[in-house]
Formats: sequence, C-alpha cells, structure tokens
Amino acid sequence: MLVGYARTSTEEQVAGLEAQVRDLMAHGCEKVFQEQASAAGNRPQLDAALAFLRDGDALVVTKVDRLARNTQVLGAVVDDLHHRGIGLKVLQFGQETLDTRGAYGRFILNMFGAFAEFERSLMKERQIEGITKAKAEGKYKGRKPTARVKADDAVSLFQSGRTVSQVSKELGIGRGSVYRALEAAGLKDAARASDNTQ
Repeated sequence: MLVGYARTSTEEQVAGLEAQVRDLMAHGCEKVFQEQASAAGNRPQLDAALAFLRDGDALVVTKVDRLARNTQVLGAVVDDLHHRGIGLKVLQFGQETLDTRGAYGRFILNMFGAFAEFERSLMKERQIEGITKAKAEGKYKGRKPTARVKADDAVSLFQSGRTVSQVSKELGIGRGSVYRALEAAGLKDAARASDNTQ
C-alpha cells in the first residue's frame, strides 16, 4: 500500500499543501496524512503515518524536505522504515520517483537531503546578512508587535463599552495585552471592575 505524507510549515501555505496532496493521490496513494507544522517541531500526522505503515507498504512524499530538515533525521526515519520492511518513495522532477529500497536510491536520497539542508543554511545566511545590512543602514525595524500597534484601538473599544474579553476577541490579541494597554492609559481600575462583572 502507498501511504502519502504532505506537510507545509505554516497555515499560510494552504495551496502548497493542497498541491502535495493532489500529487500524492495522483501517484496512487490510498491514504494521505497531511499537516501544517514546522519540521523542527512536533508532527503528529507524520507520527500517525509512520504508525499506520505495515511491512510491504511504502511511504510517499513529494520532496525530501517535507519529511526531514536534515540528513541525520532523514537517515533515522529511513532506517526505521527499512527495519520494518517499509519503503520510501520521493516524487521529484515530474513523474520520476526515487525508491529507497535499493542502494542507489538510498545514495540519491542522502544527496537530496544534503542539498536541501545546504539550501536552508544558505537561505538563513542570506537572511541574516540582509537584516545586518538593513540595521546598519537604519532601515530594519523588526517585526511590529501586534498588541502594541493595537493598544489605542483596545482603549477606544473599552471606552465605548466593550468588556476586556470582547476587546481581546475583536482585536485578536490576548487579554493580558488588553490589560496592559488599559493600564498604560490609566484605566487599570476600570479594567478590574469590568473583569469582575464579566
């Protein structure tokens, strides 16, 4: 049985996830596990896919970096699969696939993994260089803290009669951020009174 695994790093990458699922289904996967999670964090759907696989099955991914962020993790996953009699197929370059059940496939897989890891490190280097240059030129401001940007709105909404919980929900910021905004505006006691009536 072919079992697919699709992953993107963030929830904004919905189209990328859908494309992976489509490609995996087109390749003949009978079941596809999918998630939006960082390769560095917990991946419950990958764990579920690995637990689901049985001897003679094959795990199918569209690209090596969907499965692991470095060759060490990739090697551990492949070793585990092989000890259990499970193959790994990587769809790359159109209709061609990489099957890791043979020595050549394992070699190519390690090469792809190394290239993916190298590419990620280059991207990180370029990002750091760009930030350093922007800071030196006084152009880098960093990510705007969302709650601070919305502090004035939080105060206005609270003064218009909304509760702390309502302000928090409407602006998409935490209650603690609302309380800090109200405290900075001298409305600490009013916020406490509002909290007691909720």
